[in-house]
Amino acid sequence: MPTLPLNKANLPYPDPIHPIVVHFVIAMVFFAFLCDVIGYFTRNHRLFEVSFWNMFVASTAIFVAVIFGEVEAGLAQAYEAAKPVLNEHTMTGWSLSAIVVAITAWRFVIRNRDPLKIPTAYLGAAMFLICLVSFQIYLGTQLVWEYGLHVEPVEEAINKGVLK
Repeated sequence: MPTLPLNKANLPYPDPIHPIVVHFVIAMVFFAFLCDVIGYFTRNHRLFEVSFWNMFVASTAIFVAVIFGEVEAGLAQAYEAAKPVLNEHTMTGWSLSAIVVAITAWRFVIRNRDPLKIPTAYLGAAMFLICLVSFQIYLGTQLVWEYGLHVEPVEEAINKGVLK
């Protein structure tokens, strides 16, 4: 089976796709939470509908983000110092995909039972999700800005044997 040529960032395409998709998911999850909180305090039930659809789309898009994350993690020349963070980021990403789908399913049940109200327990679970997403953002940021995965100068240093 033929392999695709890799660029200077060690990818078969111009730029990493994972960050593009994952930022979309992050924005949708945060916006859904914001709509739920504002809707809860203002009793504006239309914001609950906005929140639900944001979570619904995020539930699908997170799997695209995880798949591209896996592909790009596999192509990354992760040196020893970066591996623990990359592994933690990977496990948290898979866990988040399941949690986002579970919270969206719960949100669907809430929406079907009473679209005009949202329980505080759901808001608590959504806040927990926001905390997990924030932790995942921290790990992803570390991989790029501290360890330089798929950053051309770092990839060049690895290829020259400077980093191991």
